[in-house]
Amino acid sequence: MSRVINIDSAGKERTRLSKAIVLAVRELAKQSQVTQETKDLAAFIAIALQTISEGIDASVAAWEKRDYWVKADKFRMEWLWAGQSAQKMKTAVLSSDWPTVAMQSALIAQKFSKIVVSENHRLGRPWVGAFRQLSNGK
Repeated sequence: MSRVINIDSAGKERTRLSKAIVLAVRELAKQSQVTQETKDLAAFIAIALQTISEGIDASVAAWEKRDYWVKADKFRMEWLWAGQSAQKMKTAVLSSDWPTVAMQSALIAQKFSKIVVSENHRLGRPWVGAFRQLSNGK
């Protein structure tokens, strides 16, 4: 029997979601008034950050197996903000607190400032329908 190789690792998912969040933050910054797309963008950012936060333990599992505890803990601390920001963004979106959404978006943009997304990306518009998904409790 051969080894099973998972090509969709937590790291690849985190990278893809990070780029999608950067796109969503850019689009959200262009919004001048609250529309359905604005709600979708903000909801997508919250959902994506929560997904990233949930994948951190899977990422560090291999390090912990090899007793790289310091490296694993450092990585967890680097991404601790993701779950907290996801919760703040979710609460703000569901309560229509758009000043808080704008402030959180700016903080998230700072965290992802080193991520480069080319103009010819193939990510599409992953935020379409995210507000309904967030409202229904994912």
